Amino acid sequence: MTYSQDIEDEEEEIDDSDDVFPEDQDVEPEILREKVMYARPVPLGKTYLHEPFDTRAEFIKRWVMSQAKKDDKPDEIAKYDGIWAVEEPRESPITNDLGMILKSKAKHHAISARLDQPFHFLDNPFIVQYEVRFVNGQDCGGAYIKLLSKDENLNLKKFTDKTPFTIMFGPDKCGNDHKLHFIFRHKNPVTGEFEEKHAPKPKGDLSSYFSDKKTHLYTLMVRPDNTFEIKIDNKIISSGDLLTDMSPPVNPPKEIEDPNDSKPLDWDDNEKIPDPEATKPEDWDETAPATIVDEAAVQPEGWLDDEEVYIPDPAALKPEDWDDDMDGEWEAPRIDNPRCAEAPGCGPWERPTVANPAYKGVWRAPMIDNPGYKGEWKPQIIANPDYFEDKQPFKMVPIGALGLELWSMTSDIVFDNFIIADNETIVEEFTSITWEVKTGQERAASASGGIWASIKGSTTGKPWLWGIYAMVLLVPIMLLAICLCPRSGPIKPEDIAAHKKKFDDPTPDSIPEEEEGEEEEGEEDEEEADEEVEAEEDLGAKGDGPVEEKEESPKKSPKKSPKKSPKKEVEESDQAAAEDQEEDTKSDGSPKKSTSPRKRRPRKE
Repeated sequence: MTYSQDIEDEEEEIDDSDDVFPEDQDVEPEILREKVMYARPVPLGKTYLHEPFDTRAEFIKRWVMSQAKKDDKPDEIAKYDGIWAVEEPRESPITNDLGMILKSKAKHHAISARLDQPFHFLDNPFIVQYEVRFVNGQDCGGAYIKLLSKDENLNLKKFTDKTPFTIMFGPDKCGNDHKLHFIFRHKNPVTGEFEEKHAPKPKGDLSSYFSDKKTHLYTLMVRPDNTFEIKIDNKIISSGDLLTDMSPPVNPPKEIEDPNDSKPLDWDDNEKIPDPEATKPEDWDETAPATIVDEAAVQPEGWLDDEEVYIPDPAALKPEDWDDDMDGEWEAPRIDNPRCAEAPGCGPWERPTVANPAYKGVWRAPMIDNPGYKGEWKPQIIANPDYFEDKQPFKMVPIGALGLELWSMTSDIVFDNFIIADNETIVEEFTSITWEVKTGQERAASASGGIWASIKGSTTGKPWLWGIYAMVLLVPIMLLAICLCPRSGPIKPEDIAAHKKKFDDPTPDSIPEEEEGEEEEGEEDEEEADEEVEAEEDLGAKGDGPVEEKEESPKKSPKKSPKKSPKKEVEESDQAAAEDQEEDTKSDGSPKKSTSPRKRRPRKE
């Protein structure tokens, strides 16, 4: 649906053939999720312009591409040859919702349309609103509009950057400089000359509006009381007064400095002067140098006087294509002398210089207060001959057309749903059936992309958020790994000893006698069970033959038990005898002789 500059007249008959609009050819449809179908928005009241870009036919009838050239540019870049198209944008949240798209980059673009009726600044507010979406983000370029001043001789085909406008409004960016322009041209009632008045830059961060690839709504409202509001996405980001907040001010100062006044010849504005009565001391020598040779300096030992600091590179070779007649005699490049690296220095030695204690420099008289000082001179203040007071700057030059005159280094900038009205309610209702529906669908599409899509969308224009997300995710994982994963490697005895010493755990020397005896018996029982199992396995291998009774010596020498009371020893002996009897009666109920190396303790009465 490209709107070509080949269209010579906006009133000519519209041709819907494929040769005029090659973009109408069949294109392989993309697989998209179910989306809301587009419905033509109709304002519920009077408007001076509303443009939802319903069809290309209406677009061609209304909008005119400039065929002019910029005056101050070379011919190859002076043309307004940028391409405009009316089509459904890529990844549009609403099916069949067309927009006017700036398709080319690094080119001048200019297109405009007349209002349904001129807007006169009388008793109602002026409201202009439109949508912008940077499909590919924005590197450098604008998306602002110009509300062209009403003129009977206005020719939209000759629309350029020099065409007079009443208001300029919209986003602009280059590099890290993000702007939202609001400029109006004010007419001097005395001289009749026009001067641009600029609103202050919004204080908030505007970078995300250029980088998040979402549709954003830009609104400007100027009221008859000279106040103004600037909104993005229905949120006020800047406001002020035309009389007090514009730069330069609308009204000039009442008094100014006399431009014809000049400083008198005898005016002395020097606060300090040299003392005229001061004289140079007789012993002041101005010829003494600042530095002198240090006569006390001695040449360092090992100084190589006969060696050069730089020598020809012995590894260098003369190039094969070197011509002595054309290039001169070839010389090898010079490199640092390796012998000098180990010596204090090379070459002829000279004594260093030091500060001259007798140096005083040029004598100058000391400064004193100037008795003839009259202060800083300023021109006299006079009444401003060009003074005027415009109490109603709101009453600007009437508006006859809306135009876009842009340069952009990024393509695919979508413009949609322009509206100009003088009733805030009408604009709000129009917004509810256009931008609010569209942005709701965009949010739903982002949410359907999952957590990753939400995170990626939130970091657009804010790359530092990736670092915060990484910390939030990695810190809990690291803490869990530290708490749950055991320390690698065996536990060393010295670590156990150190732990007991640190936390004052009981050591083997302090174990009670009863616990020590129980531990020894437990160890002996375990050894007894192991040896008995081995003996049974040997019997099973040999058959039912006779078994020799052998008493094996214990593998470990018995430990010395601490002294125990007779009663305690009797109890332990009875318990051991009972355990031996129980072990002997195992294995098919046949009694077998014990092969345990443990010796029974004699009963003491």
